[in-house]
Amino acid sequence: MTLAEVRHGAGYWGRGYTMMLRFDVLSLRAMLPFFVIIQTLMGAGMAIIYGFYFDELPPIAATFIATGAPTLAIIPVGMTLVPIVVAQHKWDQTYDFLWSLPVPRLVTALSNMTIFTLLAVPGFTVTLLVAAWRYDLDLAVSWSIVPAVVLTALMAVSIGWTTAHTIADPRITNLLVNLVIFVVLLFSPIAFPIENFPGWLAAVHRVLPFWAMAQVVREGLTDGLVADVGRHYAVLAVWTAAAWIVGARVVGRRR
Repeated sequence: MTLAEVRHGAGYWGRGYTMMLRFDVLSLRAMLPFFVIIQTLMGAGMAIIYGFYFDELPPIAATFIATGAPTLAIIPVGMTLVPIVVAQHKWDQTYDFLWSLPVPRLVTALSNMTIFTLLAVPGFTVTLLVAAWRYDLDLAVSWSIVPAVVLTALMAVSIGWTTAHTIADPRITNLLVNLVIFVVLLFSPIAFPIENFPGWLAAVHRVLPFWAMAQVVREGLTDGLVADVGRHYAVLAVWTAAAWIVGARVVGRRR
């Protein structure tokens, strides 16, 4: 076996991925429970709070809230927690150390993506159960919920990861994190129909990923409520691919 095969073969990448995954889990082990709590509180909390705005909710409105709340549990994992972790590495001056580890840089990215994508599952599940209980709904869960959750979480993590690595100043990263939370909670058609928005804002959200995230998840939880789901998957796929392309260029420029 040549040195090139040792450093570039499938075994080398597999061992690097396994070691990096173990390293990341051990590094984040004290924070992971808090991450789960934060995303669960955001998703389940919003599901409960939305119901306080009205004495009685029509079934369709309750369904929109209950099926949108789980998406609110996914978004903070990728677009909030991932940038915070990267910003913290920069504050602690451990950022360059992570890139100096003897594994391919893509492996480092894949390890982060794996952990935070899987981290979305507990909060999503708890939020869905709380929302269904709160509004007494019998949701029609189908197999399509699996790719919906995976792609939604991966897209959010990809954008958060790329944004955090692209922006050099962690203070700006933290400002963007707060902006994302503000936009998602107040100006995104996640827990209500996009038709409720003025035309110009609805048009913006047909391009942004938030509405598409809610729609693919909603399609996996209901029967016949979402039309043209393929378009929503395409929007998420484009955002994910764009995040990876930009992220690869940023990582590739590091020396």
